[in-house]
Amino acid sequence: MAKNKALKKELGLLDVYAIATATTISGGFFILPGLAVSEAGSNIITCYLLAILPMIPALFSMTELATAMPRAGGLYYFIDRSMGPLVGTIGGMGTWLALILKTAFALVGMGAYLRLVFPEIPMIPLAVGLAVLFGILNLFGAKKTGLFQVILLFGLLLILTWFSVAGVGSIHTPYFADFGDVGLHTLVSVSGLVVVSYVGLTKAVSVAEEVKNPERTLPLGIFFGLITSVIIYGIGTYVMVGVIPPDLFRGNLTPTATAAEAIGGGFGKGMMITAAILAFVAVANAGILSASRYPLAMSRDHILPRFFRKLSKGGTPATAIQVTVALTVAILLLLDPTKIAKLASAFLLIIFSLNNLAVIVMRESRIDSYDPGYRSPFYPYMHVVGIIVPLAMIREMGALAILFTSGMIIAGLLFYLYYAAKRTHRGGAIYHMFARWGEQRFEGLDRELRGILKEKGLRDADPFDTVIAQCAVLDYREAVDFERVVRDASLQLARRIGAEADKLEQEFLQGTRIGATPVSHCAALPHARIAGLDHPDLVMVRCAVGVTIEVDPEISLVIPEKPVLAFFFLVSPEENPGQHLRILAQIAGHVDGEEFMNKWAGAANQQELKELMLRDDSFISLRLLPGGPAEVLIGKTVQELSLPPNALITLIHRQGQFLLPHGKTLLQAGDRLTIIGYPRDIAALYATFGSPIINPEPESSTS
Repeated sequence: MAKNKALKKELGLLDVYAIATATTISGGFFILPGLAVSEAGSNIITCYLLAILPMIPALFSMTELATAMPRAGGLYYFIDRSMGPLVGTIGGMGTWLALILKTAFALVGMGAYLRLVFPEIPMIPLAVGLAVLFGILNLFGAKKTGLFQVILLFGLLLILTWFSVAGVGSIHTPYFADFGDVGLHTLVSVSGLVVVSYVGLTKAVSVAEEVKNPERTLPLGIFFGLITSVIIYGIGTYVMVGVIPPDLFRGNLTPTATAAEAIGGGFGKGMMITAAILAFVAVANAGILSASRYPLAMSRDHILPRFFRKLSKGGTPATAIQVTVALTVAILLLLDPTKIAKLASAFLLIIFSLNNLAVIVMRESRIDSYDPGYRSPFYPYMHVVGIIVPLAMIREMGALAILFTSGMIIAGLLFYLYYAAKRTHRGGAIYHMFARWGEQRFEGLDRELRGILKEKGLRDADPFDTVIAQCAVLDYREAVDFERVVRDASLQLARRIGAEADKLEQEFLQGTRIGATPVSHCAALPHARIAGLDHPDLVMVRCAVGVTIEVDPEISLVIPEKPVLAFFFLVSPEENPGQHLRILAQIAGHVDGEEFMNKWAGAANQQELKELMLRDDSFISLRLLPGGPAEVLIGKTVQELSLPPNALITLIHRQGQFLLPHGKTLLQAGDRLTIIGYPRDIAALYATFGSPIINPEPESSTS
């Protein structure tokens, strides 16, 4: 049986863009215009543009939440962690079903276009077979699925470019005669119908856990997808209205093929059938990919049975994929997806509203570890609008949409009360809002978000390597007590940052004794945030004889089990809690390594201690020896060196002494240089000078 483990991070920017875009340009483009024009006439162009309005606040909010919490089952996860498992259950179950409905709708749409070529082909059996095929493809992993999406997308965009360019030149102005004749109620109602056209943009956040560098990749991929989709829908509906006679357009389930035939005859029709098939394949494939992450995420939280969280040897949620495919097949066999697309849209509007509310809850909770790489603009005004507009659109969609949405909410509530409630013991960020009003808070969320920070790593602007390279080092070979370590480290920091040593000492001691200091793997990370500080600073301490830390067992959440051999005293500006926590998380990531303590104990001097903490791709250590690869540097001053633009010499080790370099420092034979920089600059130095020096001469201890 496969272990419950993390999903692989395999998706890059192109994959995210392809998932967001290719799944958006599907049924909403190739089928829905024929249904929407029956109610709105040529005004469907306006309806498609209006439909993006509730999506814009939702997309901004989802992107912020995804960069803060890149986890599988995105929309569910955000709602659950902000408002708790009750609302999370309702949102997760409903979104899972809505995505399955959209996938089934795409498969039926594919069948409709295939019947233009093969009139005798049985549509439903074909759709069922394709659902199974895409389920099998998803079992091979997100990377292969993402590559498939990229290929489909570029084939689709190529054909749609031809359709748009050729179509604009074939417009019949009289076909727009009824433009502006419908009322606001009709515009809003039809916009609610076609809002499902843009839902594909949200699918990228469902696979956020599998995205490399999500803080950069997700916003770029989603917003590029948004721009592409709006352009295609705007021009595409304009072309369809302008080339298809109104009587032929109404109720047409293959409107793009009809329009393409009017533009380019049989060739055009064949091109658009190909494009439609590519689009429906893309949305069905990615639909199964994203929908299957919802039961995985809910199972991790004990809302669904545990077998949903099991991953295959290939790192895919096999059971979740299989059940998602089975439900898709059941809908194809038992229901008519083309008639319930509007109902799926209605529930998704509820989810969009809740995601805007989730951003407000997360921000107002003031949790330091809520640290999104992207923050949605115009807070909170856009988010309030994003809560209200989707609800207003549901009201305009009619009684059936309201009843369906209410039914889904009641079903989710009952499932939570009778199954999930006794299995979950969590709260959301909303409890942290209550804490500001004197009520309870849920500390488990803060710990979870700190774990996510550790997994996400540093941002490019974080000065981690500089902080390590310029930090002070204390090295005790004799036995010392905890109070002395804290006092000496506080004195060092006080001199470096201009603070009062006594205040620093008391803050470190108090924080450690109540369990606020992370302690694990024989290392402790005392830390503080200080108002008015310009930049982070650090003192590293090595204790050859372990130091015992005494804490108050009645109030401390952390009881050290072993003596501490390494201390990292970090101070950061109070105004930047996210960066402070990211640096702490990066230090913790190093300390948690299996061989870290052995290397820490065996380091010959403070230079090696620092280099042990630096990221491997962000520094190089060079020894200047006659006849060696770095011989050309001997006899030059630092300012004469031709280093890459973002590389910096931070330390020179010379005859047992450590020098802080300046421009006129003359380099001598035997010097050992520590150079930090961006990975590409360090790679260039490796290419010039070869591997770093690993075995320097030992150095006498300091205390």
